[in-house]
Amino acid sequence: MANVFAYAETRAGELRRVAFEAVSAARQLADAGGGGEVHALIVGAPGVAAKAEQLGRYGADVVSVVEDAALDKYSPEVVAATAAQLIGAGAFRAAVFCASAQGKDLAPRVAAKLGVSMISDATSLELKGDAIVSQHPVNTGKVVATVTLTGSPAIVAVRPGAIAPVEAARAARVESVKPAMDPAVARVVPKEMIQGNTAQLDLGEAPVVVSGGRGLKVPENFKLLEDLAAAFGNAAVGATRAVTDEGWRPHSDQIGQTGRLVSPDLYIAAGISGAIQHLAGMRTSRTIVAINKDREAPIFKVADYGIVGDVLEIVPVLTEAVKEAKKE
Repeated sequence: MANVFAYAETRAGELRRVAFEAVSAARQLADAGGGGEVHALIVGAPGVAAKAEQLGRYGADVVSVVEDAALDKYSPEVVAATAAQLIGAGAFRAAVFCASAQGKDLAPRVAAKLGVSMISDATSLELKGDAIVSQHPVNTGKVVATVTLTGSPAIVAVRPGAIAPVEAARAARVESVKPAMDPAVARVVPKEMIQGNTAQLDLGEAPVVVSGGRGLKVPENFKLLEDLAAAFGNAAVGATRAVTDEGWRPHSDQIGQTGRLVSPDLYIAAGISGAIQHLAGMRTSRTIVAINKDREAPIFKVADYGIVGDVLEIVPVLTEAVKEAKKE
């Protein structure tokens, strides 16, 4: 039986959805390897230990908690040193992180400290024999590479939304551990965390993403997408780079090769032609619906459902249809 490590990411003292995704992915690997244990790590300010039991619902057998007042914000050196120390001492077969902004910074640091291989932005994960096999998009999503890691521990950073959280309830043992280095001597000291619109779901965690492009014609028309997202109730609004460069939406809303990478259950592309840079950020969505008046638009090549027509006419109709469906 092979034990698997998972890093549970927090923000402002709360576990993020990607924490449950990482634990679920680790549980999947542990079960495939004969039912080993999943050991999760939470790092934060005093009080974060109260969140540990939540990870047990998704398959964590052991939750190591590091609490320090200096760790209320992500400290790359301290967290990397602590994670590497725990992974090295635990003889884990694999260590699962999320390929969020934080995870993309942390996973390579841990891999370098341990001197092992890693894969980032993984969209699938499985154990085949003694090897960890994963897929991830390359060449702006035009090719999907299958990567096999035979070394141990294998470090894997999973794309947000690629592996859905699955409950596998366990009574997790919670252990308090000390950070591997004194936060006071860290060279990098985070001073402030600036968050975007906290009233809406994070793009990487929303089950539904409604995204708009230049086909909306003017920035005021994004209100149509906001209304559609509100009708769903569990949706976030995204945008193309062209739109954010024009100042129609904040850059934090950008989806694509140089923006956010998302894999929601439902992705609605409204007035988006489908440039390869944008497709690189959303083509792993489970269901893609495209709305465009140009029936030859590249977005239709990756869409599961396509609607040819004026986005300004179609989106309000969709909004009303969603509202009616939710009444039933």
